[in-house]
Amino acid sequence: MSEKLDTKKIHLYVGLDEQKLPKDIQWEAEETGDGPQEAKAFLLSLFDRQRRETLKIDIWTTDLEIREMDFLMYNTLRSLADTYFKATQNAELANDMQKFALYFGEKIGIAPETNT
Repeated sequence: MSEKLDTKKIHLYVGLDEQKLPKDIQWEAEETGDGPQEAKAFLLSLFDRQRRETLKIDIWTTDLEIREMDFLMYNTLRSLADTYFKATQNAELANDMQKFALYFGEKIGIAPETNT
């Protein structure tokens, strides 16, 4: 960063058990002032500008239930389609991504079945 930018921090805290497995996750956005908030999982993707690669960290607590992971994946897929559309304005591909998210949701019993 060559120019002085206004910056904000987001903190992620991961508490590990004796086997070094995630037992507790908390996150905190400096700007909100709400203090640490509990979470059971997070998915973090960063695009490396120089390497043109996506770096990712996926962490979930040992007590995350499969049904909770289903919800996390379904909501993340839907959100990714929205994000993709906002960034590219490519409605056709964003629509296809939404269709897959709905298909996924149907298969895990979250989204209502559609006749597409």
